[in-house]
Amino acid sequence: MSESFFTSRWVSRPPGLLDCAAIPAGFRFAALAAGVKGPTPAGLDVGLIVAEPAGTVSAVRFCDSGVLAAPVVVTRERCDPHGLRAVVANSGNANAATGEAGLEQAVAVQEAAAAALGLDPREVAVASTGVIGVPLPGGRIAAALPALAGALGVDPLGFAHAIRTTDVLDKHVALELELPSGSVRIAAQCKGAGMISPRFATMLCFVQTDVALDAQTAELLLGASVKRSFDRISVDGQLSTNDTVILMASGASGVRIERESEDELRLGEALDALLRQLALRIVADGEGARRIGCVRVRGAGEETVARVARGVANSPLVKAALFGGDPNWGRVAQAIGAATAGRAPLRFDIAIEGVSVARDGAAAEHDAAALAAAVARDEVLYEIELEGTGAEAELFFSDLSYDYVKINAEYTT
Repeated sequence: MSESFFTSRWVSRPPGLLDCAAIPAGFRFAALAAGVKGPTPAGLDVGLIVAEPAGTVSAVRFCDSGVLAAPVVVTRERCDPHGLRAVVANSGNANAATGEAGLEQAVAVQEAAAAALGLDPREVAVASTGVIGVPLPGGRIAAALPALAGALGVDPLGFAHAIRTTDVLDKHVALELELPSGSVRIAAQCKGAGMISPRFATMLCFVQTDVALDAQTAELLLGASVKRSFDRISVDGQLSTNDTVILMASGASGVRIERESEDELRLGEALDALLRQLALRIVADGEGARRIGCVRVRGAGEETVARVARGVANSPLVKAALFGGDPNWGRVAQAIGAATAGRAPLRFDIAIEGVSVARDGAAAEHDAAALAAAVARDEVLYEIELEGTGAEAELFFSDLSYDYVKINAEYTT
């Protein structure tokens, strides 16, 4: 996976970030089929990550949905966000919209994992993904935890597969980073393909590194990277109930990251690139997706440019045109107008793959054949200039395909 990980032209591999087959020191993984997806095991559906060093430092980010899944509530309210040493994650059931019973099941899983690992429950995060509104068979997960704890090893592949739902593309990687103070490793396992919105996504992402960090630095690095990655993607504009990103730093490499150092800068660049490429793989894996779009909006006012970028990225008309390789810039103009409704007529410029198609709100002469060839590529860039200067927003989005409708029309049947 790592050999072809940085595949998008929109993400550059930072200097010193090398392919690596080994996971960061201090971490162990396990996965098994516990029957969460049904009484008869239908593949791996429960995974476990454990950080062995007692001094492991963590940072966490969650979605901001008004309907939060039970595992999000339990991890947010019952865990030490900077002292996590284990994660139990399941696929096949989101444990969302399940009421008090769902919270009780999430707590039971958390406590069973803590007991199996000899940890304090506050050190154990829980995460789920799958169908909403169905009771979680927490007893099956709890019963599987002793076996999971006994199967811990250095291969994260089973865990990466256990958290997948409709994912087709792999979203896991292990990399080595050369820092001024020494060599360290970074690994990540991620899932996500549908119900993806720029305010996070239907996604879980777990990142491990063997550097030594303090809590403030972990918070800073994760927060900045998430804002430039998972906060900037859309498959269908639908906000999830379960999104969770957890960074754990074991310190087992012996390399300590000091604040405002060259080490911190280089680690931040590596984490940023890693999460941006994972985010783009989610978009590329958008259920039934064929192409990735990137919309960049510049103008006056952060709120305005962000609203326009989100409006274009979430427009089913723009997304359908992207799927068909249709250079219909009118779809983009319509989305701009919808995002700025109620304002005086807006002057705008639009370029698609560097071809100017609209200036001052009207059509611009262009090479139609060159544009048609450009929008048939796997990645298509839309650039929008609004009135004024000083603000910029960027979002990545997938197209809207026939298969997306089919997959989601039959999701529980």
